[in-house]
Amino acid sequence: MTIFSVRHITAYRYRREVDFGEHRLMFRPRDSFDQRLIEASLTTYPEQSHVRWIHDVFGNCVALVDFSRPSSELRFETWITLDHTPQLAPDIRIDEAALTYPFSYDKDEIADLAPAMQRHYPDPGDEIGRWARRFVRLGHPTETGHLLMTLCYAIRESFVYARRQEHGTQTPLETLHLRSGTCRDFALLMMEAARTLGLAARFVSGYVYVPDRDGSTVLGGGSTHAWCQVYLPGAGWAEFDPTNGIVGNRDLIRVAVARDPRQAIPLSGSYDGDGSDFDSMTVQVNVTTRQAWIKEG
Repeated sequence: MTIFSVRHITAYRYRREVDFGEHRLMFRPRDSFDQRLIEASLTTYPEQSHVRWIHDVFGNCVALVDFSRPSSELRFETWITLDHTPQLAPDIRIDEAALTYPFSYDKDEIADLAPAMQRHYPDPGDEIGRWARRFVRLGHPTETGHLLMTLCYAIRESFVYARRQEHGTQTPLETLHLRSGTCRDFALLMMEAARTLGLAARFVSGYVYVPDRDGSTVLGGGSTHAWCQVYLPGAGWAEFDPTNGIVGNRDLIRVAVARDPRQAIPLSGSYDGDGSDFDSMTVQVNVTTRQAWIKEG
């Protein structure tokens, strides 16, 4: 077990004082058997006038933050501490009936999985489907786990990670053509590729622990991170990070899950003013760790 601490600062600056509308913030990790929240805090500048917590349609924790006075700066600082138990690829145990691809989901699960199985983005020539089917063995059984790991590693090895200042996510077809993108772009591409194979996939937003930021090959640190999950009978929602080629939850801190990236934006809101009033935005994320030893007895 590992103890992770995450400090996340987002600051907006404006050329004059502006009034702020409600802001929607996702930073509280999802409690589960593999990660347990120990402590969480939120501070803002100017000081928030009211904070209301809700669960969204996916069960994510969302903070709705209101402000009562104008300012030329808006700053959010969150701290979370949680214990984390890594689950690696060998621990993904799939039901015997789903060990080889193709397979069918149980009819009782399909009703709930259907939205995550449907393709969400235009692909008139089925280019993503044809690309995904390249990893299915012809004339021989294809192991389901091996298929998904190969798909994950193919994005890691064949696409170029490139930070992008613009908001939003590229369409999967754009990412396939460009062969480059951010972690959000790669997660969405793998999701749509899995969906072309008849599998249920969903988007995950959170943080990644980078063991050594200096010279590290782990990508996505210093900001929020994104990856995807694929539903496998017997294993449930299995984690795949195509940006780093991670299978399992190692070093991944899950905050929100969604059917589409637009439903898991870490921070969104509005201000009352002109577009020219906005000056700049900075984001800083620091993930640190210490080993936690459990003493029995």
